[in-house]
Amino acid sequence: MSKPWGIWTASRKLDEQQLDDLAVGAAILGTGGGGNPYIGKLRVRELLRQGKDIEIIPLEALGDDDLVVSVGGIGAPVVGIEKLERGDECFQALKAIEQETGKTISALIPAEIGGSNSMEPLITAAQAGIPVVDGDGMGRAFPEIQMMTFFIYGHSPQPAAIADEKGNVVVFRKVQDMYWLERFARTIAVDMGAAAGFANPPMRGDFIKRYAIPETLTQATNLGRCVRLANEENRNPLDAIQTEAGGQLQFRGKITDVRRELKGGFAVGRVKLESLENPNDLAEIDIQNENLILRCNGTVTVSVPDLIIVLNVDSGEPITTEVLRYGMRVAVMAFPCHRLLRTEAALKVVGPKAFGYADVNYQPLAN
Repeated sequence: MSKPWGIWTASRKLDEQQLDDLAVGAAILGTGGGGNPYIGKLRVRELLRQGKDIEIIPLEALGDDDLVVSVGGIGAPVVGIEKLERGDECFQALKAIEQETGKTISALIPAEIGGSNSMEPLITAAQAGIPVVDGDGMGRAFPEIQMMTFFIYGHSPQPAAIADEKGNVVVFRKVQDMYWLERFARTIAVDMGAAAGFANPPMRGDFIKRYAIPETLTQATNLGRCVRLANEENRNPLDAIQTEAGGQLQFRGKITDVRRELKGGFAVGRVKLESLENPNDLAEIDIQNENLILRCNGTVTVSVPDLIIVLNVDSGEPITTEVLRYGMRVAVMAFPCHRLLRTEAALKVVGPKAFGYADVNYQPLAN
């Protein structure tokens, strides 16, 4: 790295309270996807108790020529409930990248802040002995690799690597573009049991500082803290979340139907809700790992890339798509996405039309 860690006054070492808050906040920002962070949180906690340091550094701490890799899980979050990781999948993928390039990686950054993929870089960083950058490639969770800002804004899709719990490692030395990387990686992830660790190509520090969504680990930690404190102080956690993140409450209701299936390596489906205040008011959420489209009484009110979050109506705890069940009482909240996801180039990749909604025009949620 360009500077010794000790003189980065804005860097910090993760502690267990921050970890707990981060897990809750990351599940909120995950918009239902990224996998439930609980098991990942337990793995990180165990590493902390073993004496491992996990350093979180600001974007500005990177030197322009430092090499940074984004890591995360790939597959369908619903599989992670039953198929436990070995715990070093992302680390093995990272080592494969270093072996392929002959270069040492300086730091890690989350591929996405959402859910369990906020935990994977922390685990890998502890195993590799390198810091984690306070940011990510999505500012939320998305279901496909090409939806990271790093690829949207032109970074090479090679070399990348994928690894599973059996010790299999596949390196992508040459792929035509980010869409082919997603296609090949998704196929292999399905063959690996629809859950694997993934390491993206090394990126220079100057590129990361320009195109990463900044300070999302801090944002997630602050969100989790505000939920915890609201519950401890008997305040309304939904109000606290709105104040902290500029969220907008869209719907309060009971889940009346959940249809979800594993298709092409994704958990896809639809959730139906009935209002707690007026049973004639209805809502639907389309999902593809993440919450994509919210319709209230048949009208689209929020769509990707803005964030659609399902929360426990009483505690404010986030509910990921794989654990949604009939009868749950939930609040649906929306957050505006980062400006890097609202450009013309980004909307071609992460807007509603990129998910097959030809009749839905993206209407930005007000900040």
